[in-house]
Amino acid sequence: MQANAYLMFNGDCEEALRYYAKVTGGTIEAMMPHRGTPAEAQTPEEWRDKIIHARLKIGDTIVMASDAPPGHQHKETAGFSICLRVDSDADAERIFAALADGARATGMPMGPTFFASRFGMVTDRFGTPWMVIHEKKSGT
Repeated sequence: MQANAYLMFNGDCEEALRYYAKVTGGTIEAMMPHRGTPAEAQTPEEWRDKIIHARLKIGDTIVMASDAPPGHQHKETAGFSICLRVDSDADAERIFAALADGARATGMPMGPTFFASRFGMVTDRFGTPWMVIHEKKSGT
């Protein structure tokens, strides 16, 4: 069994996942628009090129996503964060800076904490909340 995050976007899923792949070095394994699927007939023409299902692989983790159809969209994404655990302070700084570019809010600026050599929280320009962490080695 595996649990994966499934993100719902308000029409910018493709842009968001391409950006996340670039920032994290991840790979988009699937990106399917409504057009050409059984759902196409029930989908308004202006929404048919929006994403019905996508799959992004970041390291050993899978993040799935789609565009929420009109009438099912959310104003705010809340109650969770996607946490990226990285291998170096430099990676933490770089990835956090990229996610913070045009961000809606910074919950905690990137910096050292008692539990990590680098940690920061940000809600990116697409509305996805992130935590970026480079944990301290045990005993340090």
